[in-house]
Amino acid sequence: MRLRCVVLDDFQGVATGMADWSVIEDRVEVVALREHLDGEDALAEALAGFDIVVTLRERVAFPGSLIARLPRLKLLVASGMRNSVIDYDAARAHGVTVCGTASSGTPPVELTWALLLGLARGVVEESTALRSGGPWQSTVGADLHGSRLGLLGLGRIGSRVARVGLAFGMRVGAWSQNLTEERAKEEGVELAASKEELLAESDFVSVHLALGDRTRGLVGAAELAVMKPTAYLINTSRAAIVDQEALLAALHEGRIAGAGVDVFDVEPLPAGHPLRTAPRVLATPHLGYVSRANYTTYYGQAVEDIQAYLAGSPVRRLP
Repeated sequence: MRLRCVVLDDFQGVATGMADWSVIEDRVEVVALREHLDGEDALAEALAGFDIVVTLRERVAFPGSLIARLPRLKLLVASGMRNSVIDYDAARAHGVTVCGTASSGTPPVELTWALLLGLARGVVEESTALRSGGPWQSTVGADLHGSRLGLLGLGRIGSRVARVGLAFGMRVGAWSQNLTEERAKEEGVELAASKEELLAESDFVSVHLALGDRTRGLVGAAELAVMKPTAYLINTSRAAIVDQEALLAALHEGRIAGAGVDVFDVEPLPAGHPLRTAPRVLATPHLGYVSRANYTTYYGQAVEDIQAYLAGSPVRRLP
């Protein structure tokens, strides 16, 4: 009897085409779900008949209470090698093996610059006006060359964003709790004296920190208040790092020039969510990791994880 595997949140309907699932078809039946399952009851009901679950990033939480309701579950595969919404202790207690995949930092770097450039040059407004018979030129673009890019975080992704900024001729500064002057100099970046100094002096601020107790709500009303009214905030990291209510207030009151947002407190974003209609926002539906190369890696290695599990030697185990 074949095991049953479900792939969650295959919004684009591409999961089964991004890897060769035929190598396990004699032992595993694969089903891909294009609609998001919201809420533990819906998840428990939908996943009850599956032995293997492939979940995309941290979109679906697997707390102990859900895992306990899935007695048939044997293997949980998460894209990426870090996942903060899986209860690993509960998984072990219920005999569930958890595995991950590799994940490239390149797609979020590129999307960060897509949002930043789109905001700086009013790309969406101008394109919409041109295609709808609106005014010919209605915005005045912000210059990157000579302006200051402030990075909250200079890790794997932040350092690559910094290099692009330097190539544009920007002055790049960075700050995080653990960032040292030596590390900043390695990247050709100035270490900001404080978080407040970075925010106050930057024309563009981009968030590249992992979400944790120290970074949750790191940018709140007080921090947004010190930003220049001509400055832009870009967040392709985690929504909870920026206080969402404070951000909405700053945008509605025109206290910052705009925000580029790819991450949200609830995903998929509900139809009535205020960020959908907030002014001065360029928003994308969490596309930071969504690229052909990344999907090929995610789903290709998910197949490898399943093969290894079936062979009795799981690979890329989490945590």
